[in-house]
Amino acid sequence: MTIAVTGSMAFDYIMSFNGSFTDYIMPDQLERLSISVLVDSLRRERGGTAGNIAYNLALLKQTPLLMASVGKDAADYIADLATHGVDTSAVLHVSDVLTASFFVSTDTGNRQIANFFIGAMAHSGRVQFAAQDYRAIKLATISPNAPQAMADYVTECKSLGIPYMYDPSQQIPLFSKEQLMDGIDGAHILIVNDYEFELIKQRTELTLDRMRQMAEVIIITKGEHGSPIYTAERQIDIPAIALEEVADPTGAGDAYRAGLMAGLVNGLAWADAGRLGTLTATYAIEAHGTQTHHYSVDEFAARYAENFDPTPDVLAFFEALNEK
Repeated sequence: MTIAVTGSMAFDYIMSFNGSFTDYIMPDQLERLSISVLVDSLRRERGGTAGNIAYNLALLKQTPLLMASVGKDAADYIADLATHGVDTSAVLHVSDVLTASFFVSTDTGNRQIANFFIGAMAHSGRVQFAAQDYRAIKLATISPNAPQAMADYVTECKSLGIPYMYDPSQQIPLFSKEQLMDGIDGAHILIVNDYEFELIKQRTELTLDRMRQMAEVIIITKGEHGSPIYTAERQIDIPAIALEEVADPTGAGDAYRAGLMAGLVNGLAWADAGRLGTLTATYAIEAHGTQTHHYSVDEFAARYAENFDPTPDVLAFFEALNEK
């Protein structure tokens, strides 16, 4: 069975600011906000939500179907993902535009300010589930992308009976109340970070209890404070893992989603899948860039055992990965 990954494909321009953005923002002057900071470093990395999720799934020996659009400058990027084991057959190549670009600055408190150039991502709606072997899709992710494409994917997944993980993330402000509610209602999983969850509550006027009636499972990632998983029956608290270093938080959420989905499609319980997500996110945070970290199955399994008590199902999962 297949994991289908929709979302952005982008080049990330990652900047580090050796200070705090809060020192530059005057809360009583937000209507005239104008700040400029001197960054200490700049890197160009491969990224985008779909690319990051697909890369992390491939590290866990999965073969995700990448459903996204790229521009004329992404041939090497797509070729490398294919080399890692990503199914790139559904990627749309748009020859007359550049690939989307993400510009982000991170301060010493891990606060971020970002801008996104849509580029070829504007064409992502042309990549449709109905054109794929959709009956083989066990779980799809609807991650940040062109807003209309995301709304269309919700409709298409519901129509075709594809379970989906709704991940509106950075695009929440671009959706209407009705669009957000439609994405949540019927989702197999709603996943957001704690800030995004409060934003959804504000825009939809929905409570957590009401959202639990609409989506099968809700996951709220909270960084070093872990990630509660709300099923219909209970709350499962997934702890964070102590970091060896904090190199770059960009892409940690995408890595979490990949680990979670890899566990779920292989039959793991929610608690076990959530712990996989936490560990994949940890590796991403400890590396500069969203697709520069690497690990073997044995290394991953050993670190999992250092932090959690592996269940028999998790041990069997690792054994199966080693056989691939």
